[in-house]
Amino acid sequence: MNHFWNFSAGEAGRELYLNGPISDETWWGDEITPAAFREELAAGEGDITVWISSPGGCVFAADEIYTALREYNGRVTVKITGMCASAASVVAMAGDEVLMSPMSYMAIHNPSTIAIGDSDEMLRAKATLDEIKEGIINAYEVKTKLPRAEISRLMNEESCFNAKKAIQLGFADGTLYGDDDNSQPVMYSRMAVMNSLLMKMPQRPRAPETISALPLEISSINTQI
Repeated sequence: MNHFWNFSAGEAGRELYLNGPISDETWWGDEITPAAFREELAAGEGDITVWISSPGGCVFAADEIYTALREYNGRVTVKITGMCASAASVVAMAGDEVLMSPMSYMAIHNPSTIAIGDSDEMLRAKATLDEIKEGIINAYEVKTKLPRAEISRLMNEESCFNAKKAIQLGFADGTLYGDDDNSQPVMYSRMAVMNSLLMKMPQRPRAPETISALPLEISSINTQI
């Protein structure tokens, strides 16, 4: 069976990794796969960290994972390391605490599907998508406390949030590597970059006019970094 998840035991407790698409091929119409996920989740105890880097996928799989995590007896901490989009963002809402890497993103949008048939079938497909959207809004609303109309608008606009924006809107609670991180701040200095490049360039005699033009060349290189 092709799993799109992976459980492991870490130093701080249990860990669940959701990397890549939340697959519909091993979930949709398959009662065995959701049961396998729930069994693996229930096989351990204690707090659990859910690491997410996923473009999304099957909303029905995300619904099952969301519910299973909400029912889990231990504390659930979600850590977003890259993109957390679409169905993956629904899973993230199950966290008691949602933390995002400063370089991570969360994206939400309306559900979509493929339908074939006459006009009545198209109307039924639209009605189904509308109901699925309401279910997704339910999960977002519980976490963010935003008005449903506002969540719906954000989904209509296919919104993408950086970590700070996601925290501002209530989709996340904080960032990873924040004030308690012992790393030194990273400063950007155009002069430091230019001097570093100058040190690496071969030391060849140059005409005065060539040397005077050098800072302009370095500046143009720097804009590409």
